[in-house]
Amino acid sequence: MRSFTKEESSWMYYDWANSAYSIIITTAVFPIFYKAAATNAGVDASDSTAYLGYTIAIFTFILAMIGPILGTIADYQGYKKKFFTFFFALGVSATALLAFVPSDNWLLLLIVYTFAALGSTGANVFYDAFLVDVTTEDKMDRVSARGYGLGYIGSTIPFLLAITIILLAQQEILPISATVASKIAFIITAVWWGLFSIPLFKNVHQRYYIEREPNPIASSFKRLGTTFKEIKKYRAVFLFLVAYFFYIDGVGTVISMSTAYGTDLGINATNLLIVLFVTQVVAAPFAILYGRLAQKFTGKKMLYVGIFVYIIVCLYAFFLKTTLDFWILAMLVATSQGGIQALSRSYFAKLVPKQKANEFFGFYNIFGKFASIMGPLLVGVTAQITGHSNMGVFSLVILFIIGFIVLTRVPEPSEVK
Repeated sequence: MRSFTKEESSWMYYDWANSAYSIIITTAVFPIFYKAAATNAGVDASDSTAYLGYTIAIFTFILAMIGPILGTIADYQGYKKKFFTFFFALGVSATALLAFVPSDNWLLLLIVYTFAALGSTGANVFYDAFLVDVTTEDKMDRVSARGYGLGYIGSTIPFLLAITIILLAQQEILPISATVASKIAFIITAVWWGLFSIPLFKNVHQRYYIEREPNPIASSFKRLGTTFKEIKKYRAVFLFLVAYFFYIDGVGTVISMSTAYGTDLGINATNLLIVLFVTQVVAAPFAILYGRLAQKFTGKKMLYVGIFVYIIVCLYAFFLKTTLDFWILAMLVATSQGGIQALSRSYFAKLVPKQKANEFFGFYNIFGKFASIMGPLLVGVTAQITGHSNMGVFSLVILFIIGFIVLTRVPEPSEVK
């Protein structure tokens, strides 16, 4: 980390902090906890998976609607940190609150999860936008990728602690139930997330901004309208967003629905947790590798590589039957999930005008979140209609292909300046 400034390192450590939420709440412990609660309540397995998909669709739709508006307001001096703080506090509080929801109330679990997800994903909108404030354009790929790498490394620590407590409880070595152990995992997540976010609050500040105006909200709507009118001026930005819309849909759906999918295949909770832990460990060096290779081959070419890997993932998922198959699939995902997200973030940051970074990252959010509505809905509906979750995953191939084709039309950032 010596080659990075204090601002860059502090920004990257938020990935270290927030990734605990991503693995424990989004991907691993909470979905298993929720599926068990729904099953005990008599909800069919395919229906409970669908309800989780619908919940993801709801909170992503909310953020998609408010993201560009909040982002436009946040471009004014001093607002970016305030918006980040609000969503951060909402996310941490709701995550901790999950531990106090009765374990047999699957509906209330989904409601509280919605607020936790709103906080996490909302904070990430402004966190991503801070990338233009903490580093230079020539280092953005490295800083963004190193952030994801740190996130994977950092998330393994609370995740390992959480699954150790859960497994010891299941084996009755610890005098607590598996349900209580899962709730402890939620508390661990909230504490980890809050503690390691402190460097960002201390050292990261908004360098690029628009001077405040008398009526910032009204002025923000006017600026948003102006951006739409001048859309031809930002052709490269919006062309990239269209490509991103399609390929990130598949990426987000695979990540958010993977545990529920594995459960439907009959893979037990212990194996799922172990697979997800190893996935985090493997993903860390690959995320950093993507950043280094982007400096040699360009970020765009490495995005092509990531999309191609995910096409293979979707094709392989269609034939998934055994725990070994799930292991292979998870390792394939691990090679590219961090890299494709990190380079998408830095590629976009290079394309947008820095003083309007929040506004444009609001659009980045709306395109990504609308895509996240489509993917889980597709998996949920297909799972209910066919009774087979793998059909929904297989259908995601077309999204990656469209994303790849559109991305070929996006110019390099150096050609836009």
